[in-house]
Amino acid sequence: MALQALQSSGVAFRKILSHFPEELSLAFAYGSGVYRQVGPSSDQKNAMLDFVFTVDDPVAWHSKNLKKNWNHYSFLKVLGPKIITTIQNNYGAGVYYNPLIMCDGRLIKYGVISTNILIEDLLNWNNLYVAGRLQKPVKIIAMNENVALRSALDKNLKSAVTTAFLMLPESFSEEDLFIEIAGLSYSDKSPEGQFTQLMTLPKTLQQQINHIMDPPGKNRDVEETLFQVAHDPDCGEVVRLGLSAIVRPSSMKQSTKGIFTAGVKKSVVYSSLKLHKMWKGWLRKTS
Repeated sequence: MALQALQSSGVAFRKILSHFPEELSLAFAYGSGVYRQVGPSSDQKNAMLDFVFTVDDPVAWHSKNLKKNWNHYSFLKVLGPKIITTIQNNYGAGVYYNPLIMCDGRLIKYGVISTNILIEDLLNWNNLYVAGRLQKPVKIIAMNENVALRSALDKNLKSAVTTAFLMLPESFSEEDLFIEIAGLSYSDKSPEGQFTQLMTLPKTLQQQINHIMDPPGKNRDVEETLFQVAHDPDCGEVVRLGLSAIVRPSSMKQSTKGIFTAGVKKSVVYSSLKLHKMWKGWLRKTS
């Protein structure tokens, strides 16, 4: 039964994908519409489906998508595919979202990101927006033979494992491990071991840690700072602060960009749906 459900959902996702231009290096679905959430009131069948489409040439892709799906876009569509791509690449987290779209009887939201920008985020964690999503359960629907992208996807998961381990205490449960992003189990978290792991973290996270820990006027290099952090009992908390410094600004910028890419009306409706979902979750926790 479970296998049949997975096969059925895969067919449904590919059918939705057929409504869009084919030139995708990666397409995946995520969220409550794909994976059943905890709680008796979870309604997976009617939940909005979330997609991310990765494209090598955003201008060409948006040009074709505007011809096929003109009504998906906000007022920005009149500016053309080049301006849409400029907004996509240069503002927020490098993603252009079209939310609240009816497709094959399902409500969907889809984001478009350049392959090069995604690879950079996967390797360096420039903003951890899509890279962070790809550290969680997702349903891969389509993927081409892009060696650089496949390698970056693997590197992102390895970086997540390393970072999760740095933030875990010496003793942790299986649940703790999965919460912090599944990783390897080690018996002795020595300063030397932590320094080795810190040195393998993505560049942007290393730079944020250096910014947090480097006293004014010192201007220490990153390696010196990471060596100090490796010997600090609060090493995990410093890593958390570094992650927060990456994620918070990009999320805020992406949300602001959404007002323009989705349009004011859709943004209000989408925000209302998100608040309603959060409210239902809060009621479940308090009941």
